[in-house]
Parts: sequence; C-alpha cells; structure tokens
Amino acid sequence: MGFKGGVFFCCFCLIFAVFLLSSSFVIGGDIVHHDDVAPKRPGCNNNFVLVKIPTWVHGNEVTEFVGIGARFGPTLESKEKRANQTRLAFADPTDCCSNPKNKLTGESILVHRGNCSFTRKAKVAEAAGASAIIIINNQTELFKMVCEPDEPDVDIGIPAVMLPQDAGTSLIEFLRNSSAVSVQLYSPKRPTVDVAEVFLWLMAVATILCASYWSAWSAREAAIEQDKFLKDGSDDYGGKEVTHSGGVLDISTASALLFVVVASCFLIMLYKLMSFWFIEVLVVLFCIGGVEGLQTCLVALLSCFRWFEHAHESVIKVPLLGPVSYLSLAISPFCLAFAVMWAVFRRVSFAWIGQDILGIVLIITVLQIIRVPNLKVGTVLLTCAFFYDIFWVFVSKWLFHKSVMIEVARGDNSGEDGIPMLLKIPRMFDPWGGYSIIGFGDIILPGLVVAFSLRYDWLCNKSLRAGYFLWTMIAYGLGLFVTYVALNLMDGHGQPALLYIVPCTLGTFLMLGKKRGELKHLWTRGEPDRPCPHIRLQPAE
Repeated sequence: MGFKGGVFFCCFCLIFAVFLLSSSFVIGGDIVHHDDVAPKRPGCNNNFVLVKIPTWVHGNEVTEFVGIGARFGPTLESKEKRANQTRLAFADPTDCCSNPKNKLTGESILVHRGNCSFTRKAKVAEAAGASAIIIINNQTELFKMVCEPDEPDVDIGIPAVMLPQDAGTSLIEFLRNSSAVSVQLYSPKRPTVDVAEVFLWLMAVATILCASYWSAWSAREAAIEQDKFLKDGSDDYGGKEVTHSGGVLDISTASALLFVVVASCFLIMLYKLMSFWFIEVLVVLFCIGGVEGLQTCLVALLSCFRWFEHAHESVIKVPLLGPVSYLSLAISPFCLAFAVMWAVFRRVSFAWIGQDILGIVLIITVLQIIRVPNLKVGTVLLTCAFFYDIFWVFVSKWLFHKSVMIEVARGDNSGEDGIPMLLKIPRMFDPWGGYSIIGFGDIILPGLVVAFSLRYDWLCNKSLRAGYFLWTMIAYGLGLFVTYVALNLMDGHGQPALLYIVPCTLGTFLMLGKKRGELKHLWTRGEPDRPCPHIRLQPAE
C-alpha cells in the first residue's frame, strides 16, 4: 500500500480512533459503587460492593457467582479464608415476607424478590435464624437494595446480597438436586496498584518515544535533502517555499477547533448505536487500520537492513494502489493474516496481545503521518481535547444519566468486552480480574506535541537537556502516572486521562518556551522547514 493508502488510513484513525476515546479506565466491574441518590440513614449507609459467592455441592466447589451487597446489614468479610461457609436453604414461602415454615439454624436463606421490601425480608430471615439472606432478582441485572424512604432507622444483623436471575436459577437447581449445598459470602478488595498499570504506563510512554524518534528522523532526513537541494542551486526551486513531503499531514488551527464538534458527534453516534453489529463494524475498521499500521512499521524497520534495501526501493504498479514496493507487497499477506486471526480469536483470554500490537503500530503510524506544525496548533488541539475529555466522562452524566465515554469504552449493550480502539492489559493480581485500559487519544493527542518537540530540537540542533523533548516526555509520563493514582483513589472509576496529561505536558512546554524566550518562535513558526542557519546537519550513517 502506498502513501495514498496511508493518508486514507490517517483520516480514518482521526475519526474512529484519535477523536473517539481519550480516557483511561479500569474495566472488570468496580468493587465499590458510591451512590448519592439512594437514601442513607443509621443502619442503612453501606457502600454497594460486589460480592463473591463460591458454591459447593456435597463438599465439592462447582461454581462461583457474583452478587451485590445491600445498603443495610453488616460489612462483608474481605478475605476468603475468614468467610464462613454455611449451608444454603430455600425459603418457604419463597418471598420471605412472612415467617419461614422451615426451621433455620444458621443457614443462608435463598429468597425471591418481590411482595415486600428488602429490609422486611432481611428482618424476617434474621428472626428465623438465618445467617445471611440471598435475594434473587427478577431480571438478569444486579439491583441495588436500599431502605424505604419512610422507613425508621434500620438495625439488621445479617448480610444481604442480591444475585441476578440466572445465578439464582442455578442455585435453585442445585437445591432441587441435592440438599447438601453450601455457600460463602465475601467481598475481596482490589489491590491499590496492579502490575498491569505499570506495564500499560511503560507501553504508552514507549509508543510515544518510538513514534517521536521516527518522526524526528524523517524530518531531519527531509531537511538534509532540502538543504542539499538548495545548495546545489537547482533551477527547479525557483524561490518557492519549502514544504513537507506529500506523505505528511499538518493539522491546522481550524481542524484543531473542529475536533470537539466532530469527536462529540461520533461519540454520541457510538453511544446511541452501540450494539453487537456496530462493534463488528468497528472491529473491521480497526483491522483495516491495524493492517496499514503494521505494514508501515514493518517496512520501515526492515528497510533499515541492507538485505531488504533492494526490495524496498524496487516498485511495481498495482491496480487501484499505484506504485508499491516489493517489500510492502511481500509483507502485506502476513499483516492481513495477523489482523484476521486477531478478529477471529479476539474473545480468547490472550487476544489482548494481538489487539495491543495492532493498536501500537497504528498509533505510531498516525504520529508519523499527522504532525503539529507549531505550538499554537498543539495548544489549541490539546485544550479542546482537555475539555472534551472532562465533558464526556463527567458532565455527560447529568445529560445522559450515564458517563457516555465510559459506556462506549466498555461496549455496554453490545455483548462484547469493550470496543477495539484501546490498549489493554489484564489485571494480574486483582481478585476481580478485568483489564487496565487506555484510549488511543491519551497517547496520540499529547504524542503529537511531544513528537513536535523532538523535531524542533533536532532541526535546531539542541542538546537533550537544552531542548524540549526530554522535559515534555517526562511531563507526559508524570501526567499518566497521576492519572493512575487518581484512578486508584477513585476505586477504579473511569478517569479522563487528559485532565492530568494535558496540564503536565503542555504546561511544561509553554513554561520552558517562555523561560527561554523562544515561545514566540515556537508559537507561530514552529519547527524550521530547513536546518537553522547556524546548523550543519549530517546525514545518518
């Protein structure tokens, strides 16, 4: 595929990858659900926590269900080894709105939802001698059990947990087939820091680092060629302004301002149309971008070796695609097969590896093709992204009753485990499992400014400490680190990463430019099209 394909791919990425997701979340179910709407009072002020319910039949563990704890009742044990294993009994009557006919001696009682309040059921079960009450919802979802608004202070001494309908049906089936059914109730806490977050941080930083050096190297090579071209006094130059090569797209101020409108429209479209078939469409589009990105990166990598130089320089005309190098043509089947294999097996446990590979090469290629020409455009772009991120993660809850960004990232109502435009790593030491994820926008948008800083440093012959790249790169890493700190302080609730990354990255760049007296040049002219007058660039060996 030639550069025309790359430009199309670039535009596609801007719409479906760069602009849609710019937030970091922890996926896998929040353990603690804070709720300011449900009434609180003494005895009815628990946080809603997820509860694990391992189940045994005749002493053999058969399965484990997940429920949600009630607003009332005692706090559940967090350690499995400390949680009591109790026999399970089915209530008679099944709604537990009146005294059970069966005698209870410390069993956990299984009841159906309905006909009376949750607290009424819990009081009846406690008075009958139950050690816990498990209420089966009449729907497949979990429901938060609260106290009645006009109910006096509640004093319930046994834990209450709700199970979804399908889990309750399974427990009833176990009880019908055997009387020796026992359960455990406990709510393990999520670790403060998981190794997955460390690896995800390294992955994001390394991706920007690689993309920045590739972008700067390309810009330096182009500057060297232009410098030679002008020194040769070519008549073709004719005093024209030197511009970037056709394979690079510079973002303008207008397109940066348009970011909020375009991104918001597509995000709403995703939110409204989220379904199984729509995820399938996104998977296909992601694979197209991933194939292009993987091919671009592999061709660039292999062309550095002498064995592949001839294959890279030799081209053949392909219908619809135009001139294509033999190296690109040889690599294309592998790239296509890789993306297809990921799409087919994306639901297996290790599919995240393929998704991350396709995502990383896609991001690197976008950062190579799309460029910020000056700090003014970079500031407008990141400022728009900053407010966009905050609005669609936090403010959208007031308008849509849900966080639109988080709903889209999770792929809710689609039957899939989130949309593919994310980098993800499974949480390795989390008893609840799930993934730590980061949106493409959290890497690409600040990455555009970081890559610009390195191109500027190289073309202006600045040392690492005297330049801007080192400090903006450190600032990005710090901003992402702060994001994960906030993520853990908020019990895993989704955080707008650009809320922390933009002030760190952009603020560092602006302050350094102001302090060094170079802000005006950075703001308007940006990176030079030619080497600075006092610089003599030498081609790379």
